[in-house]
Amino acid sequence: MGEGNRILLGLLLFSFAFSSFQLLSASNDDADDAIFYESFDEDFEGRWIVSDKGDYQGAWKHAKSEGHDDYGLLVSEQARKYAIVKELDAPVSLKDGTVVLQFETRLQKGLECGGAYLKYLRTQEAGWKPKEFDNEAPYSIMFGPDKCGATNKVHFILKHKNPKSGEYVEHHLKDTPSVPLDKLSHVYTAILKPDNELQILIDGEEKKKANFLSSEDFEPPLIPSKTIPDPDDTKPEDWDERAKIPDPDAVKPEDWDEDAPFEIEDEEAEKPEGWLDDEPEEIDDPDATKPEDWDDEEDGEWEAPKIDNPKCEAAPGCGEWKRPTKKNPAYKGKWSAPYIDNPAYKGIWKPQEIPNPNYFELEKPDFEPIAAIGIEIWTMQDGILFDNILIATDDKIAASYRETTWKPKFTIEKEKQKAEELAATSSDGLAGFQKKIFDLLYKIADIPFLSDHKLKIIDIIEKGEKQPNITIGILVSVVVVFLTIFFRLVFGGKKPARVVEKTNTGRTETSTNQAGEENEENKEKEETSAAPRRRTRREN
Repeated sequence: MGEGNRILLGLLLFSFAFSSFQLLSASNDDADDAIFYESFDEDFEGRWIVSDKGDYQGAWKHAKSEGHDDYGLLVSEQARKYAIVKELDAPVSLKDGTVVLQFETRLQKGLECGGAYLKYLRTQEAGWKPKEFDNEAPYSIMFGPDKCGATNKVHFILKHKNPKSGEYVEHHLKDTPSVPLDKLSHVYTAILKPDNELQILIDGEEKKKANFLSSEDFEPPLIPSKTIPDPDDTKPEDWDERAKIPDPDAVKPEDWDEDAPFEIEDEEAEKPEGWLDDEPEEIDDPDATKPEDWDDEEDGEWEAPKIDNPKCEAAPGCGEWKRPTKKNPAYKGKWSAPYIDNPAYKGIWKPQEIPNPNYFELEKPDFEPIAAIGIEIWTMQDGILFDNILIATDDKIAASYRETTWKPKFTIEKEKQKAEELAATSSDGLAGFQKKIFDLLYKIADIPFLSDHKLKIIDIIEKGEKQPNITIGILVSVVVVFLTIFFRLVFGGKKPARVVEKTNTGRTETSTNQAGEENEENKEKEETSAAPRRRTRREN
């Protein structure tokens, strides 16, 4: 591990220790200010109730968040349905002042298809039981991330009772923020204010502001329209909705030829010079041979496979030449009458409006109280961790929890992510740098005046490719060899010829030269046979 990595690891460990201290302090100091707070520091069994419904086979686990000593409620299996519920000590009213709903999730393995939201349930008198908790359990609010296919949103759904019809209607927040799809811890906050304002925060940052009574913010709106289309009204039989009609007085021109073809033969085209009329475009492969195990009776008569005729490659074309076609200037197609304005047009028919029998006026939403918190999801991913579920009456309390329970973890995870991305980038960059270096070295080995040293240089390069960590050293070695030979050639000069006295006869000189040539030839053969074969250029 490099010195820089050791320093970074030390800082991460220090940050983790400091954040763990903050987490413990937060749990003790702020818990009394919350209506409800679940840190999952202790095992959830005995406090949370897992549904016994048959479809909900997903196993919940009390587990640590990856890289932390902080525990949470973990979705531990893929492609399962999960249901678990926690009853509050007393129902929480949403009508009296500000109410803040907040919780953390961490998608430790991402989220391809599934939910990670909470359901804030009504009282059991509404018709549900903890052990039978499922998707039919009546809730007041559903809030949190959901992604699958085209869906990617942080839901906020209010189930509100129409005082006229008595029906509970799901009102969906419009233009919701998207889900952060990284693998970091994120905290989701919904702030319900007494002036009918709703704020959605992700990681403490406001992502959406809405008004519960605005038709622009919820679909359908909480306050229904004053009028509705009359369900008993029907369109008259003579009602004409056609804005344009074919001109009934139009007549096809006499010279209009509907049978003229779209394309015709180009009479001006001429056969290109060099066209090979007698050569086919494909010929039998001359190199193909009939397989030894080919049985004419069982396999039929053997035919060689076809290949492109090589004679056609240099020619403009082969085979029978035919004139090309061109667009027919006389083509008009089928005649149809032009359109004109419809004199009987009455517009698009709509039923008349009547007073809405379910209309009501509303100053404030009639929120149902929250009696329990449930997690009822279907997901293809495991590794989803829920933590630090909070209900409070002051957004400052929620901000304090974010600062002390979520932010330290997020900071560590973010720094770790940056370090991993930097390491990956550095590794990719180094690999690219090394490839360029080795490409350069092979080009240096091909320089003509280095031919006597080529095998030695290639040997050094090949060792470097097997040990990329010594790339710089290899580069320096080759450069030193290069410079040494270069300077020797430039500044070393030529050695003076040695003068030899001729004391022997010509015959003796001739035999000596022959012996020397034989020795040189033998020496060259020995070097050739001893030296291994070297590639002269690196294979790509």
